[in-house]
Amino acid sequence: MIRISNGIITLLNILTFVAGFAALLMSAWLFIKIETPCERNLRIPFLVMGGALLGVSTMGLLGSCCRFNFFMWLYLITLFLLMLGLTVFTIFAIIVTNKSIGRELSGKGVGEQKLGDYSHWLQNYVLNDENWDKIRVCFDQTKLCSFEAGKDQNQYSNYMSSMQSGCCKPPSVCGLVFQNATSWKMPAKGPADPSPDCRTWSNEQTELCYNCLSCKIEVLEEIKKEWKILSLANVCILVVVGIIYTISCCALRNNQSNGYQKYKGHYA
Repeated sequence: MIRISNGIITLLNILTFVAGFAALLMSAWLFIKIETPCERNLRIPFLVMGGALLGVSTMGLLGSCCRFNFFMWLYLITLFLLMLGLTVFTIFAIIVTNKSIGRELSGKGVGEQKLGDYSHWLQNYVLNDENWDKIRVCFDQTKLCSFEAGKDQNQYSNYMSSMQSGCCKPPSVCGLVFQNATSWKMPAKGPADPSPDCRTWSNEQTELCYNCLSCKIEVLEEIKKEWKILSLANVCILVVVGIIYTISCCALRNNQSNGYQKYKGHYA
């Protein structure tokens, strides 16, 4: 295992070097081609990921191919810090997406969903004015509430996603009269429910129910689902990095063993 470890690490680092270079090219393409603020947010993650992969893989190649122990030590330290970071982030993601943590908080909400089902940190991060304005811009740019004309209320409701249902129409409890997918008429007597969302709704295409509590809850729910998937992915990555770390330790031992043999032969 010790003898073939250098070859395995070399192969793995060639693959990560190629992946890092591809991520940098993707980041450069996004810088040149993408103009909308929503999509521009993807540029920095690709840039950071590409740079990190190139740096780590270069250290690994120098350590495994050229047998430079200094770079192999740096490589091992970086892998250890990566495993530590992944562990901390995974635990953090599980905590902030756990329902039981939020249930002790505010019970405000619409229907069965309540803000109290989400951690205080997640609410503050997503629903602060700066971040929510960016999310609203993304709604417009991705045409979240663009629907085919000529359908009745039931037809629209049947194929609306939960996000569209929360952000593109007023809550059903309000009793507003359907005119088309994004236009509803307020009854002469006012809304049928005292929910603030009934008054927040606007027929303006740039407003709709974007500031409704129902919309914010759907966004929180979507982010929570994505973070849970990310946590699972992090666990898988952690296992892979742990295996690479173990093989790298063997490669370092192999380097040191070869160095000792050369040193011994020189003075024999």
